[in-house]
Amino acid sequence: MSVKNKKDSCQAILRVTRPVKLLEFLYESFSDRSRKSVKSLLEQNQIMIRNQIVTRFDYRLESGMDVIVLKKKASQNTALRKMNILYEDEHLIVIEKSSGLLSVATEKENGETAFSILQSYVKKTNHKARLYIVHRLDRDTSGVMMFSKSKEIQQKLQDNWDEVVTKRIYYAAVEGNFKNAEGEIVSCLKENKSLKVYSSKIPGDGQKAITRYRVLKSNSRYSLLEVELETGRKNQIRVHLHDIGHNIAGDKKYGAVTDPLRRLALHAGILEFSHPITGECMHFETPVPAILDKLFTGFGEVCPSLIKSP
Repeated sequence: MSVKNKKDSCQAILRVTRPVKLLEFLYESFSDRSRKSVKSLLEQNQIMIRNQIVTRFDYRLESGMDVIVLKKKASQNTALRKMNILYEDEHLIVIEKSSGLLSVATEKENGETAFSILQSYVKKTNHKARLYIVHRLDRDTSGVMMFSKSKEIQQKLQDNWDEVVTKRIYYAAVEGNFKNAEGEIVSCLKENKSLKVYSSKIPGDGQKAITRYRVLKSNSRYSLLEVELETGRKNQIRVHLHDIGHNIAGDKKYGAVTDPLRRLALHAGILEFSHPITGECMHFETPVPAILDKLFTGFGEVCPSLIKSP
């Protein structure tokens, strides 16, 4: 989804010159307009940043970013229960899933899921339409995920996942502080009879998994990480952070001792992939959820040397 292809629908392209929150930047950029009319740009889905519609007034901008102002209300950010549709074409749907929503039904749980909500949505315009799971997020993990509209596209994406997906970045609030601001975790992952994933102590026993992390900020109790996956294994982030003694807050399954948010403090922030039909680079990005950021306000001192904007 290239910004260059959006020129005909653009009202303006604004270059950011300093770190600032989105609404403040818009007020400054449209100083001749009323604050109500400026806010309406967000409410009507007319602001695009990094190839996606943004509606959060407190979205953090960095110097060098471009803010695209669209001429009319965009259709990409269709709101559905417990999710937003970030992008849709005849082949794919990309959403931002809320925490607490299953990706797809399981043998034990068959209630409302992201899949069932989207399946109903696509059938409203075509009762023969089908939807297919490409990858999953845990129930309590929020963020960007993708579905396909055909079995062929699903197979093409899954069979070539490591080549098609060029970037997957998560944000995790974890227990404790780090000695090093960044690092890499490598292990072979296996699943036991109770379906719990773990790192095998035997070299080469299981699926090789590689996780890289960078500390964004921390306080006396928690650290906020940017986590990049080189491989996409089940529960990879949760297992690897457990392995180095920094469980994700709220992750009782892997031994977390705190649950400040009443949810797993993990968010799928960036998904970048090559479109399976056009080959175009598709980049979708959502900011660190405010609820994760709350862990770093009013509780201890933030370590200035580790503050970096995601």
